[in-house]
Amino acid sequence: MTYKVAPSVLAADFTKLDEQVKCAEKGGADWLHLDIMDGHFVPNMTFGPMIVSVINKMSDLHLDVHLMIDNPDSYLEDFVDAGADSLTVHYEAVVHLNRTINHIKSLGIEAGVAINPSTPTDSLKEIISDADLVLVMSVNAGFGGQKFIESSYRKLSEVRSMIPKGRAIHVEVDGGVTPENAGRLVECGANVLVAGTSIFKAPDIVAAISRMKSAKEF
Repeated sequence: MTYKVAPSVLAADFTKLDEQVKCAEKGGADWLHLDIMDGHFVPNMTFGPMIVSVINKMSDLHLDVHLMIDNPDSYLEDFVDAGADSLTVHYEAVVHLNRTINHIKSLGIEAGVAINPSTPTDSLKEIISDADLVLVMSVNAGFGGQKFIESSYRKLSEVRSMIPKGRAIHVEVDGGVTPENAGRLVECGANVLVAGTSIFKAPDIVAAISRMKSAKEF
């Protein structure tokens, strides 16, 4: 299976952001993953549409915006206007998920659904046909550098098996992704690998992405 590497900007050095984004591009990154946190849905705060807009001016890469926030419906247009190419909301944060997913798609971009580690994949049964992307969180959202949760391999396989025949839905994994486990993640069904610490905290960003992109399936 071919797969995409999406460096998570959360782990970048924001004093050298333009330089590091350029390094990610040089290394062959396919997407940039932007984690939006509000300090309520997850215990951390990051940035909002203004920074997404700045990054959009830095790079032509697909901006994969992950909304880890309460009441995401109030901010969808803001992030689309800022340059998001895909918007992912959390199953746990949205009451009328079908409506939200279809609203995102009506704005002309891809719509994703994320599930936390404690949320079973069965929760996706009624929405997966409408989504363009499913994000399996393999750590508890909020902070980078956490240890990968092993049950995520099984969850990725379950999500991949749920996808209706003929539907090209991305299966994304975020949290504790490294060149060492990338091959197994792809084998289990992931085709978008989000990696922050293992890329932006590496001595050589270009080399780290190259290693991630050359991972072999088990």
